[in-house]
Amino acid sequence: MFEFDWPWMFLLLPLPFIVWKWLPPVRKNRSAIRLPSTYGLAESSPGSGRRWLWLSLMSLCWLMLIAAVAKPQWLGEPLAVRAEGREIMLAVDLSGSMEIADMQLDGRSVDRLTMVKHVLSDFIARREGDRLGLILFADTAYLQTPMTYDRNTVKQMLNESVLGLVGERTAIGDAIALSVKRFRDDDESNRVLVLLTDGQNTAGNLTPEQALELAQAYDVTI
Repeated sequence: MFEFDWPWMFLLLPLPFIVWKWLPPVRKNRSAIRLPSTYGLAESSPGSGRRWLWLSLMSLCWLMLIAAVAKPQWLGEPLAVRAEGREIMLAVDLSGSMEIADMQLDGRSVDRLTMVKHVLSDFIARREGDRLGLILFADTAYLQTPMTYDRNTVKQMLNESVLGLVGERTAIGDAIALSVKRFRDDDESNRVLVLLTDGQNTAGNLTPEQALELAQAYDVTI
């Protein structure tokens, strides 16, 4: 559904006419900033087509400015929110070893990341009422999708992830620490990190043991 968040801004539409109508005319010897591209149009005689073209152009610009300030927005269908929902962060390994095609999916060999996407797609679809987030990690960890009830967006961001996007190594500790950081300012309970990786920690600023202590301190279940 399309709507304007501040529709009352359209009350400003007649403002230029009011200013032109009631303010005293500007004297000829008064300095002013003029736009070279419209100067000739503005100085045309009142009944000329060039003057009407200039007025139409300025009116259109004013209308577009007011429409932008009124904050146009598209609103989707409302999402049901359950108070007992969990906070779940998904942390997915994008290191080089995830490219190994040693998984079987529908009778064909696929790489490990493809299998992770397949399994998580079903997991995400079942998380109605839960808030989900997505972290991708390899040489480092970064937040791909902040916590949201929009499961379709989380699934889309996961499916669009590619190997080599963040490097070749595996920063498990950093992925855990980043998850805890995103949970830290949230008062919700049932905070869960789902960590999907096939390797050992080979990069990052924190070891998994240090990150685990941090997760325990903030009551995050891994």
